[in-house]
Amino acid sequence: MSATLSRWSRALVASGVCWLVVWQAAAVAGLPRRTTVALGLYGFVLSVVFGKAYSLVPSYFDRALAWEGAPAVHLPLAVLGTTGLALAPLAQVPAVVEAAGATAWAAGAAVFLATLARTLRDNLAGAETGTGDHNADRRPVDRAANLFVPVVFAYLAVGSWETLAVRVTALPTLLDGYPPRATHLLAAGGAALLLFAVGFRLLPRFLVTDLPAWAPWAVLPPGALGPVLLAAGLSAGPVFRAGAVLEAVAVVGFAVTYVGLYRASDRDRVGFHGPLLGVGFGLLAVALGLSFAFGAVDPALVAAHYRLNLLGFLGLSILGVTFQFYPPTVGRFPGAGDDLALASMGLIAGGLGLELLGVAVPVALAPTAGRALALAGAVAYAYLVLGVFVQRARA
Repeated sequence: MSATLSRWSRALVASGVCWLVVWQAAAVAGLPRRTTVALGLYGFVLSVVFGKAYSLVPSYFDRALAWEGAPAVHLPLAVLGTTGLALAPLAQVPAVVEAAGATAWAAGAAVFLATLARTLRDNLAGAETGTGDHNADRRPVDRAANLFVPVVFAYLAVGSWETLAVRVTALPTLLDGYPPRATHLLAAGGAALLLFAVGFRLLPRFLVTDLPAWAPWAVLPPGALGPVLLAAGLSAGPVFRAGAVLEAVAVVGFAVTYVGLYRASDRDRVGFHGPLLGVGFGLLAVALGLSFAFGAVDPALVAAHYRLNLLGFLGLSILGVTFQFYPPTVGRFPGAGDDLALASMGLIAGGLGLELLGVAVPVALAPTAGRALALAGAVAYAYLVLGVFVQRARA
């Protein structure tokens, strides 16, 4: 990977890290849910996804990125897009801000998708995996994981188009223009499915363990089909229920797989705790989702559901994997190390737990205290990751 690609893909990740802090600050301030969803999904989760995908996905298909300048073009579009989408729900913000934000964000996604499509054009099924001979036994799993990456790109394309078309009325929508359909396509079909697919390649190598042969086929097909049914069926009816069940099967399968890998590993790395916490919150999230599909929908639980998914399942998994790529122990600045990394994940997990307690039991200060803890965890995480980035840039 060239220095240019490394620098700009890392910059996209850094922007996502910053959005995490802004998101948690917005939650503490009580800003509208549409604002916090934009900051959490379009800002934090997808910026990190895009940044790492530019560097990881081509190598997993035994290819080099077709255009190494793509992340540099994508970054300002993603930042402007997230800013516009997050500001739009606030009072007295003109409608043009939301339209401009959606346009910029979709343009950035188009840069990503076009670049990766060009890169993988002659290996879309992922039969060539870039897996070395010393890992030849992992090739069947690697091929299975690769097979679903184009499905992720399809979800990103449709979700990005819906994000744009809902806000630019001259464009036709593929669905009915209900905004949560787009966010489900992007979160479950884009981010979560990519976590499953890339996770099946990355995580066994991180933990130096073997993945059960059944795992990709138990998780990836339902994980690929569930999001489209969820998005199309929101928020009631048999299609929605089918989507909720399939997504639950995928998350439960991924959780069982990761817990098995974690228990089998004799390695001890702070980053391993992130996905472990993440899948725990993922199980809570799909349990809530099933309750919505088969029972009544409580608005307070809807808010908890989105926090569990974006900050708990996806967020803590991202934190853990980030600490694997950018170990806090390499930091040569005050406080850098595994203790602060573990504290950052613990604060976010504890904060989410308090938020849930505040929903389940009417404890007045629990949600506010929980969001404050999550903000503290986000700040600690940003301090560590950005500190390592600055240290590398100065080296």
